[in-house]
Amino acid sequence: MLGTDNQLVISVRRWIKSSFSGPTGGNCVEVAFLADGQIAVRNSRDADGPALVFTSAEWDAFLRGARGGEFDPSAAAR
Repeated sequence: MLGTDNQLVISVRRWIKSSFSGPTGGNCVEVAFLADGQIAVRNSRDADGPALVFTSAEWDAFLRGARGGEFDPSAAAR
């Protein structure tokens, strides 16, 4: 659904914080699984700010790349 400013309004029951987020609030990433099968990602320090929304295929591709080391800094130098 679009809000009055034409931005997507995300209705989320629960955001899940990364277990790698520090106890002091640094590096906080949260994920929400939306009713339509898409996945939203946001910065938990900016709960009212923007969220990135991915299809399940895009999310799966990202996870495969992350698990496979595709985003490691040494891989970027190759």
